[in-house]
Amino acid sequence: MQLRRVVITGIGALTPVGNSARETWEALVAGKSGIAPITAFDASLFKTQFAGEVKGFDPTPLLDRKEVRKLDRYAQFSVWVAKEALEDSGLDMEHENRDRIGVIWGSGMGGLQTTEEEIVSFGKGDGVPRFNPFMIPKSIPSIAAGQISILFGLGGLSFSVSTACSSSSHAIAQAFDQIRLGHADVLLTGGADADVTITGIGGFNSLHALSTRNDDPQGASRPFSKSRDGFVLSEGAACLIMEDYEHAKARGAKIYAEMVGEGMTSDAYHMTAPDPDARGAQRVMQLAIQDAGIRPEDIDYINTHGTSTPLGDIAELKAIRNVFGDHIYEMNLDSTKSMTGHMIGATGAVESMACILALKHGIVPPTINHSADDEDEQIDYKINFTFGQAQKRPLRYALTNTFGFGGHNACLVFRKWEE
Repeated sequence: MQLRRVVITGIGALTPVGNSARETWEALVAGKSGIAPITAFDASLFKTQFAGEVKGFDPTPLLDRKEVRKLDRYAQFSVWVAKEALEDSGLDMEHENRDRIGVIWGSGMGGLQTTEEEIVSFGKGDGVPRFNPFMIPKSIPSIAAGQISILFGLGGLSFSVSTACSSSSHAIAQAFDQIRLGHADVLLTGGADADVTITGIGGFNSLHALSTRNDDPQGASRPFSKSRDGFVLSEGAACLIMEDYEHAKARGAKIYAEMVGEGMTSDAYHMTAPDPDARGAQRVMQLAIQDAGIRPEDIDYINTHGTSTPLGDIAELKAIRNVFGDHIYEMNLDSTKSMTGHMIGATGAVESMACILALKHGIVPPTINHSADDEDEQIDYKINFTFGQAQKRPLRYALTNTFGFGGHNACLVFRKWEE
């Protein structure tokens, strides 16, 4: 069958470096870190006392206070970025067939803050099981997709994806497939997580997964550097408006980029550790490139998963080397997590946005926090990691990787827009 072309016509974002897609992009290009000491709770007794928090977020311009109380922070983020992306897209919702518009949303943890608050409240009580009647809908990872559909009256397909750190990348891959197969004309897709909580920090600390560089929060996320000691937990959200090209063309939409390929694999190796042979990561890139109908040599830029963990960075680079060979020296690689930290289920959507805007503007954001005296003998520094500052260059194809706990791998390929 003839598959439909899929384009991106709107973007919204809330991240530790910006409260809109534009603010986030400008901060990424400028090499600005959004990591700081935690303000949401007293973290003084934790091994990690910093994170990437969204700053100054107020949902009440969109939601009244009664509705705010019914939604966990991650879901508030979700509807906010969906609104920004819809407005950016220029869709005239009064004249659209909303039964052909839907939502596919990713979240790794769902309403973690709500679950934590309710359990703590119960533990402090008299043993009588009293819970907020909205505890369950506030907690489940699927409520964000449902709430976006409700708020904007979208009657098309609606579901959620939860694959840890890969959640929003899997959601985007699913949206791509649903549109090119003709099951929808427009999909709001992306993801959100708000895990900078006592449980989030404590749980990841117990796994020894987080950086403990409390004396230098902004320098703590340092992918591809020898002194990396774990990832930085962050919160955020991003939404892409993905649209059938013919539908977008008919309404005269502006187009940011075209999505051309996706890949999904499993490591089938370990609950939290990457496969040291990087077989799943290698295959997921090969599948995405094959799906796009291009060669590895066509890729100009990779936004790496690049979490700043001792094992993860090495495994990903091994996979990239295996896929691209000597072309690895012709590409730009970066890790925008060096600035945003790791937003768990939102990370794939934010990093897809970085790829899309990099293609549009011909600019690769930097990887910050690396110095020449902090080089790992396991890493080939002839590779262009875009250290220090953004780099302008012609870009036609960009690829982004996300790898989640449980071995869930997703890879997405975008192309610079051209008819």
